[in-house]
Amino acid sequence: MTMETMTKADTVIIGAGPAGLTAAYLLTQHGRSVTIIEADPHYVGGISRTVNYKGFLFDIGGHRFFSKSAEIVALWREILPDDFIRRPRLSRIYYGGKYYSYPLRAGEALGNLGLVEAGLCVLSYLKARLFPRRDVKTFHQWVSNQFGERLYRMFFKTYTEKVWGMSCDEISADWAAQRIKGLNLLEAATAALRKSLWPDAVAIGKDGRPIKTLIEQFDYPRLGPGMMWEAAAASVVARGGVLHMGQALGGITRDSDSGRYIVSATDQLGRQHRYEADHVISSAPLRDLADAIEPQLASRSAADGLRYRDFITVALIVDQPDLFDDNWIYIHDPAVKVGRIQNFRSWSPDMVPDPKLACLGLEYFCFEGDTLWTSSDEELIALARRELATIGLASEADCIDGCVVRQQKAYPVYDETYKTHVEAIRGELAERMPNLHLVGRNGMHKYNNQDHAMMTAMLAVENIVAGRQVYDVWNVNEDAEYHEAGEGGRVAALASLRAVPQRVR
Repeated sequence: MTMETMTKADTVIIGAGPAGLTAAYLLTQHGRSVTIIEADPHYVGGISRTVNYKGFLFDIGGHRFFSKSAEIVALWREILPDDFIRRPRLSRIYYGGKYYSYPLRAGEALGNLGLVEAGLCVLSYLKARLFPRRDVKTFHQWVSNQFGERLYRMFFKTYTEKVWGMSCDEISADWAAQRIKGLNLLEAATAALRKSLWPDAVAIGKDGRPIKTLIEQFDYPRLGPGMMWEAAAASVVARGGVLHMGQALGGITRDSDSGRYIVSATDQLGRQHRYEADHVISSAPLRDLADAIEPQLASRSAADGLRYRDFITVALIVDQPDLFDDNWIYIHDPAVKVGRIQNFRSWSPDMVPDPKLACLGLEYFCFEGDTLWTSSDEELIALARRELATIGLASEADCIDGCVVRQQKAYPVYDETYKTHVEAIRGELAERMPNLHLVGRNGMHKYNNQDHAMMTAMLAVENIVAGRQVYDVWNVNEDAEYHEAGEGGRVAALASLRAVPQRVR
């Protein structure tokens, strides 16, 4: 292999997903030189990219553009000023051969469940609230405490175990607390009744704000989320930033005398490249990053203990114009393997080029190397066609074409040991590599949404520009109230994220 000449930049960024590109965009605004390496040879955006198959556009997992952070929303608008559309939030749950609107509608849910089953669900909920489990450690325990055992088994257990490939008794309660934060059964029932009586009403939480899980409209780029990140990448390059596609991270070393970093990468032809920088921002999976650091971390065995859930989208072109209005449908039926079904026309009509056809994305959760992951594209398309017919949404004959996209490390797994492993790696990196900044979902092994990943990058950039750790990015959680309106509110909101010197928090 040929070793190319070392190139230098103020900051090397690993990964051109939402976190990496946000960091690059903001750093180049500050006049800093950046070099980005991205393993994907074609697409920027990471899991937020948009795939093009014969003119049919679809994204990986569905990404609603909604955030409580005014600063994040402003950045979206700055990057993509003219191509947002406002879309209705429509999703349902498929359970027991019936469909349940989400957010719930009281009359529909009562009719589907029946008076007896609905009454039993209420009693189960009351029991959980009156006699809650105190030592909550697992997803099962957390959800049962919040909703009752009966609703847990109906609307959480099957889908969650499809997503994670493990029992809900093995999943940490941390995941539930992040993903279902701000919603309980009383609020959901109140919202359902309000929606049934006043269809235009908006669900309001105890803090007087709309409940995030019940937001009924969202913004969306006209041609999918990849449109956002392609625009961000173009802006970075226009300001002098360098973006290398198809380069996978090889190694990271830090010179003990200068404190500068050397990042090596390998392109698709096997050629090696080296980059030197004062700072490194990484959104690479934390396990992969730990593996790349030289000399080897003492916490390398902890990194080996981090697990990831992988993801397959089977996009089917269906010879029917409008199969359903939902953005997606959650499939809570153990008879089929599919976990969720996207309807891409409901995200944006411009993503489906032929108005006589539909494009559906059937999502399968798996582990890299298992039976689903190693199935051929033809086998996966055949499975998706059969399962779409089993659910009753379309016949196999209606499915006239399809393609498969595999997404490695889509979700960091929250098992009982993940937190200990992450803390061990963080502690060692803080000591050995003070200017290595971890950002984003996989970079921090933290199941956060796109806007939260962006916020971690924003704060990392503020630390770099300030020349010190002003903010602790690890305090950005799934539902953080980052910024209030106005500068005074912004300062107050960010106060909780301020770093404590000389200590990893």
